[in-house]
Amino acid sequence: MFVDSHCHLNFPEFSERLSEIYRHMQDNGVSHALCISVDLESFAEVLAIAQSRDNLYASVGVHPDYEDCTEPTVESLVELAAHPKVVAIGETGMDYYRTPGPLEWQRERFRVHIRAARATNKPLVIHTRAASADTLRIMAEEKASEAGGVMHCFTESLEVAQAAMDMGFYISFSGIVTFKNAKELKEVAKAVPLERMLIETDAPYLAPVPHRGKTNEPGFVKHVAEEIARLKEISPEEVGEATSRNFRRLFKTG
Repeated sequence: MFVDSHCHLNFPEFSERLSEIYRHMQDNGVSHALCISVDLESFAEVLAIAQSRDNLYASVGVHPDYEDCTEPTVESLVELAAHPKVVAIGETGMDYYRTPGPLEWQRERFRVHIRAARATNKPLVIHTRAASADTLRIMAEEKASEAGGVMHCFTESLEVAQAAMDMGFYISFSGIVTFKNAKELKEVAKAVPLERMLIETDAPYLAPVPHRGKTNEPGFVKHVAEEIARLKEISPEEVGEATSRNFRRLFKTG
């Protein structure tokens, strides 16, 4: 069985398809999924989806790309994270690729999430793009290691992965690892130990081969496992067992 550690089931692409999505999860051996929050305005939708099924969970947080939205505080995140279905703080982090201009607000928002994660003892879901040095620096300054978490949709170097793992973080691979041109990322996936790895879809984005270009969904996470298995010369079942165990350990889901 596989677990999708990162998806966005409240996005419009799934509004009329959730029953179908759940059936595809079952058909493809995907036992659980974590529905990720990107802003506080839509958090109620994320939580409602998680509450609708025993095998779904939620996070609470505000994505670093979202500027025109309610700014989270430590207090607001702690309050919302008190719900038993909320197992993580995020999606949070740093993104210098999409967002131009002075970004001190983004760095401060990241710090707020780390402080909330430490206060709740719930792990962080971290997004980093073109900002790995500052991401790691702030993680160290704010003692993110006390909360732990996952570097989601990882596309950085092995050195960045190792620095995150040294702080107790897991490395999560998405459908990008199946892309033919992702040669460097494939080498990182080969090097990251199974006991520090998660798999995800980031649905509806980044559908893996052989579904590239289509709307991604949790049932497709098995293809990520299959590619990692090929790279490590082990079985997909072994990848599924290890990453599912890691998910349960990190997010305390039993």
